[in-house]
Amino acid sequence: MFLDEIWSDTLLRGFLLAIVALVWVVLHIRVVGLRSLSKMTSFDFVMTVALGSLLAGASQVEDWRGFAQPLTAMTGLFFIQWLAARIRKDSDLFEKIFQNKPVILMRDGVIDREALDRTRVAESDLFAKLREANVLSLTEVRALVLETTGDVSVLHGERLDDRLLHGVATDPEERPRPD
Repeated sequence: MFLDEIWSDTLLRGFLLAIVALVWVVLHIRVVGLRSLSKMTSFDFVMTVALGSLLAGASQVEDWRGFAQPLTAMTGLFFIQWLAARIRKDSDLFEKIFQNKPVILMRDGVIDREALDRTRVAESDLFAKLREANVLSLTEVRALVLETTGDVSVLHGERLDDRLLHGVATDPEERPRPD
């Protein structure tokens, strides 16, 4: 592709193609915006993983056609992610179909064991997240929420503004079911 000697060509090709592909991704992020790599939704998470896979693939190709395909796929992913974000912003139906609701796993110091079972979260993981959030007593915890991205938010303090729980599944029928 670049040089006649196989090892030199392999090293130079991997190095240069990785740089070009990375610059391609950065240019797309500059055009579409930082929201492209956020972890706000499961859709965003899949986008990030797919981009990483395409970037790795682009740096390992042996011909220009093989290089163009992952770059084109990256452009397609950015377009789909941009379009989904636009539609999601304006459509409650799209939100309902493609987005899980966050789930309360603990409220006012009481662990919701049914919610733990439904979301397949182990109690030991819950306690690890509480320690990570510097919770010193379960009675401090106003709410512990499993977010749509799989992250856990620990809300602790003296009182909780209920607006922070807007859109969080509190009714057992709204909670995700195990596979």
